[in-house]
This record gives sequence, C-alpha cells and structure tokens, in this order.
Amino acid sequence: MATTGDDAPDFTAPLATGDIESFTLSDRLDEAPLVLAFFPGAFTSVCTTEMCEFQDRLAAFDDLDATVYGVSRDSPFTLNEFRAQNDLEFGLISDYNKEIVDDYDVEMDFAELGVYGVAKRSVFVVDGDGEISYAWVSDDPGVEPEYDEVEQAVADAS
Repeated sequence: MATTGDDAPDFTAPLATGDIESFTLSDRLDEAPLVLAFFPGAFTSVCTTEMCEFQDRLAAFDDLDATVYGVSRDSPFTLNEFRAQNDLEFGLISDYNKEIVDDYDVEMDFAELGVYGVAKRSVFVVDGDGEISYAWVSDDPGVEPEYDEVEQAVADAS
C-alpha cells in the first residue's frame, strides 16, 4: 500500500472540471502539496458529505497553496454531474479503469451489493518532490478522514 515516505505512484487519468481534461500527477507537482481524496462512489451519502466537507474547507487549503482532487472509479461524465450538483470547485479524477486504485493499493468491494474494485476512502498528501507526506486509509467506508489532521499534514508539507 502506498504510504508516508513513498514516491507517489504517477498516473494519467481523466479530470472532471466541468470539462474533461487529462491529468498527470507528475505534471501537477508545481501545485503541491496535492491532496488526493479517494472515495468509493459519487452520489452516495458519505462520499457526498466528504467531498462537500473538502469544498467547505477549500479556502483553508488555498491559503496553504495546496490543491485538492477527489479520486473515484466513476466515469468523468458522472463526476462532472456530481461536481455540478454539489457545487464542487475542485477537480475530480476518474479512475474508471481502476489503475490508480491498484497502484495505491486502496481497493475494496461491496460484495453483498455486487460492487467490486472501488476505492477505499483514503487521503494522500503529495509534496512537490512527488513524495507521499501523509497517508490515511480506512477499511470502513462509513468513516470520514480527520479533516483537521489532513489540513495539518498539508501545512507540514508546504
């Protein structure tokens, strides 16, 4: 599993910003610290709450010169609608092919629902050198990250 001190696995994926762009992690290190907030699925209750909480705290991350991105297995089209309906101002990365989930080793299943290979709720802070300076991964999809702890990790990485 990707953890603190590791080089962040690089990836290229679609980025939902209202439009759809290409996002390559290594090309965005000038925006560091980068907050990569993985979530299981758009339009679900805890995921919506989590992404809206990141939106509510966006000014604090901006003050720290950090950039927030959500990451999920949803299509970029779904993520654009999710952004619009929740007034999210940060980009959402589509890991539709499950490559990022695999590289960061944060896969989980909801077998009882027949849903496999979604992202565990997790947060990684990547510094300007491409190193993971903070990692939090939950095995319980109902648990949100400690947002103050994430902000402190960003401050420490700045």
